[in-house]
Amino acid sequence: MQPASRLLSWTLSRVLWLSGLSEPGAARQPRIMEEKALEVYDLIRTIRDPEKPSTLEELEVVSESCVEVQEINEEYLVIIRFTPTVPHCSLATLIGLCLRVKLQRCLPFKHKLAIYISEGTHSTEDINKQINDKQRVAAAMENPNLQEIVEQCVLEPD
Repeated sequence: MQPASRLLSWTLSRVLWLSGLSEPGAARQPRIMEEKALEVYDLIRTIRDPEKPSTLEELEVVSESCVEVQEINEEYLVIIRFTPTVPHCSLATLIGLCLRVKLQRCLPFKHKLAIYISEGTHSTEDINKQINDKQRVAAAMENPNLQEIVEQCVLEPD
């Protein structure tokens, strides 16, 4: 459904621009947001699962459609909705932490992150609060064991 809404949004902005009802840069806006979303996806797709020898992309935890980028003033809001492999996944919080750490380190543009578990895909959606709480994230990254696991997960493959 998201690709259809993106296409509709792009088509509408293009029609408005061609009709002169919109500013010239507005027609490029959806394409720019799509490019930013692909840039984000390219960074997160190679993150390794904490338990399995596979990437989040291979396990279908993340996909291109799970990334949305919105421009807010002079920065971007990056929204990620990931899908744990099973509804009771005990490592969903750790996966969210890996997503956050990788993007904080690697995104070349000014941004804010909002990372969520896709609605209805996990038995405990309270995890969303943990993933997006800066103090909890900072505390988790002070734990040497967690830090080592995160580093292994976000390490770029050879």
